[in-house]
Amino acid sequence: MTESSPENSTPEPAPEAKRLADLEAEVNRLKDALLRSQADQQNQQRRHRDQQNDLRKFATAGLIEELLPTLDVLALGLEAANSKAEAKAVVDGFRMAIQQFRGVLTAQGLTELLPTGQVFNPTHHEAVAQEASDTVAEGTVIRVVRSGWMLHDRVLRPASVFVSTGPAK
Repeated sequence: MTESSPENSTPEPAPEAKRLADLEAEVNRLKDALLRSQADQQNQQRRHRDQQNDLRKFATAGLIEELLPTLDVLALGLEAANSKAEAKAVVDGFRMAIQQFRGVLTAQGLTELLPTGQVFNPTHHEAVAQEASDTVAEGTVIRVVRSGWMLHDRVLRPASVFVSTGPAK
């Protein structure tokens, strides 16, 4: 008969203590799952709010893009009429119409890109030609052929520009 000595055997935890440890582990797991679920819900709400804000900000983008050529034509008409002294009334009418049109577009978040003198930026400018210049540094916009437009922080139409190649060689 061999009896096991108390020193050699490991006492088994009481069933209540094991059950309590299991329940505490389950509670911790459920707390973690709840916190993750709450964080996911908050992130989803934030994404939804951001999407709604973007939708509000850019809902008019398509219409504005279609109106920009009209604004270009009005500006060309103003330039053409401006050279005729007898067309002063027409010039004033064009000027007022363009100002009002621009005011409406500005109220919608539209800003004009006129980058003359700025470093060429391919995300905001479209180079239509390069030109040597002794006075303008290489890579700088010399002149704007067609103005660009941004709606809030998004480019609707890049500015068409001439870019300097630096001094002629």
